Amino acid sequence: MTSAIRMGLLALLWGSGFLWIKISLNEGLTPGWITFVRCLLGAAVLLALALGAGQRLPRDRGTWGRLAVAALFCNALPFLLFSVGEQTVDSGVAGVLNATTPLWSLLIGLGLGTERPLHAARLGGLVLGFAGVLLIFAPWSADSGLLGGGALALLGASASYAVAFAYMARRLTGRGTAPLTLSAAQLLTAAVLSAPAPAVGGPATVTWAGALAVGVLGVLATGVTFHLNYRMIAEEGPTSAATVGYLLPVVSVALGALVLDEPLTVRVVTGMAVVLVGVGLTRVPVASASGARAGDERPKVGDRR
Repeated sequence: MTSAIRMGLLALLWGSGFLWIKISLNEGLTPGWITFVRCLLGAAVLLALALGAGQRLPRDRGTWGRLAVAALFCNALPFLLFSVGEQTVDSGVAGVLNATTPLWSLLIGLGLGTERPLHAARLGGLVLGFAGVLLIFAPWSADSGLLGGGALALLGASASYAVAFAYMARRLTGRGTAPLTLSAAQLLTAAVLSAPAPAVGGPATVTWAGALAVGVLGVLATGVTFHLNYRMIAEEGPTSAATVGYLLPVVSVALGALVLDEPLTVRVVTGMAVVLVGVGLTRVPVASASGARAGDERPKVGDRR
């Protein structure tokens, strides 16, 4: 499979996740059920792939304890928040807000002291990225503003990813366990953590379309996507994998408009472009902007997106 085909397939599967969440909600599933089934099916796919490759799950308690933290902030919590947010916000907008994760990662790095002081390009990117979010939600517009509980849930999901990446960079990577096995164990842990979630929000009256949508979400948009992403990182490097992150909001907005007839307004499209430009500026290496030594800018875990 060529790099372009793999990148396109990964972007399509990953970006379609927001569409499948919306369809699942429209067909009777609650956010709790969507989260639990998604984690369970994704874990089943990755476990099958790991076992087929002869890999075994971790056995020490320390690794499982760290996986529990990663599973909470990288899977169980953001999956739930995205489902809650899409109850009131379009799937395309949810995909655009998912692209703000690098902005949150930068803010967290600054707070923890792991990021150098911002040079002009990265500071401008940070401001521009969040300005794009404000443009999308237009809180100043009483008749068309989208800012509300659903929007805050979506932003919380993106911030949760950033927290997870910061934690995983320090506590999980480089410990000798195969990435595929770690992913399988992490999603399995997320399924356990999200098991109580279906009890919240009442019983689900799911249709066949809803069952199919959540099945595709769990198997293809979660399990297979995780596997393809790690293979791309391993075979082509994190830069190629990170490029996919710029395609996800485009895919989610396009699918939302084509499949669900979501409004493709000038404000949302412009806001998406502003967010992506801002994210791009935050990734400008220190060396190119301030004359620092090449190699000083280390890749972040969040660069998988």
